[in-house]
Amino acid sequence: MKKNTYSGIRTIAIHGGEGPDPATNASAPPLHMSSTFVSEEAAGFSAHDLKDDSPWLYARWANPTVSMLEKKIAEIEGVEDALCTASGMAAATAIFMTFLSSGDHVIVSDVSYAGVAELARDTLPRFGIETTFVDMSDLNALNNAVKKNTKLIHIESPVNPILRLTDVRAVKKIANQVGAILSADCTFATPLGMRASKLGIDLIMHSATKYLCGHGDAVGGIIAGSRSLIGKLRLEAGIHHGGVMSPFNAWLIARGVSTLPLRMEAHEKNAMIIANWLEKHPNVTDVKYPGLESHPQHKLAEEQMNNFSAMLSFQVGDESVGKALANKMASKLEVIHYAVSLGHHRSLIFWMPTEELINGSFRLSNIQAKSYKAFAGDGIFRMSVGLEDPEDLILDLERVL
Repeated sequence: MKKNTYSGIRTIAIHGGEGPDPATNASAPPLHMSSTFVSEEAAGFSAHDLKDDSPWLYARWANPTVSMLEKKIAEIEGVEDALCTASGMAAATAIFMTFLSSGDHVIVSDVSYAGVAELARDTLPRFGIETTFVDMSDLNALNNAVKKNTKLIHIESPVNPILRLTDVRAVKKIANQVGAILSADCTFATPLGMRASKLGIDLIMHSATKYLCGHGDAVGGIIAGSRSLIGKLRLEAGIHHGGVMSPFNAWLIARGVSTLPLRMEAHEKNAMIIANWLEKHPNVTDVKYPGLESHPQHKLAEEQMNNFSAMLSFQVGDESVGKALANKMASKLEVIHYAVSLGHHRSLIFWMPTEELINGSFRLSNIQAKSYKAFAGDGIFRMSVGLEDPEDLILDLERVL
């Protein structure tokens, strides 16, 4: 990747991977929807023959619009390369199925995106891959879980949905002891919230559907890292698995990334206002937000996060109270959408009962279940705070609380 002279994150978000269209001098990046490209000379018909300077041949192998987004994300993350995938789950699957083989061992955060948790628990063992699930905030447990055949450690920080943090530098030291790759789902933190490569993460994964896109209108995933690791992913996952990103989605997501620094400033500001208001509300029993001093890992958040993002959770009592409030929200909220997903410009909220997750997607042990409940109680409302006026968000919450 060509080294640019600019270094400001806002400038990179706008100009990274882009330039005037050489065919038309258009200022905005073009959208190339073609599935195939005319060859000007005889070329090999195998993706193994592709080089960095190979001409465009087929959209599953490479597409100009998708490549533009890949370069933009690589610049933002401060790494050599990136690979776009069809979804965040496609990105996670790409990491697991590219760097793990039968007989290998992977350690996965015991609390993670539900799809990743289920993939690791139900699918990987079918391929002879040994899996261990660890509370990544418990470094002793992680140390005890590492084996000679541990090839990959996969973390989240903050974890979805309870906003528990992982000490990334400490986990990296443990990974280095056995030469394991450290991959991390950084969707909640975003590239603005955590400088993942500087903390030692080898493969930085995002569900681009969320904050990178920012508008809830495109699905995609992205993995960023060294040219060597991304090259292996590009051949195995991009070419063989085929879970590539649509050029139109890449164009939409790149458009969203251009405003990411400004949006994250506003997201964090709004989230802090809402979190502080919720802490004082008489019907709210607990609030978890990394930016609050009351968060049990607030000091760690200050050390490794540059932006606390806009994900928060809160409790209102036992499961019956929470479920009743969820039904009330679904019918009475006017500004906040009662819906899954996160990272949109609109505020989203959803009820997540503890027992359902502990016994379903996560299947946590007694100790791990206890750790989960310390953050989630009987259930949480996960809120993705949007860009609306905070006064209107408070009025909407007050209407139902």
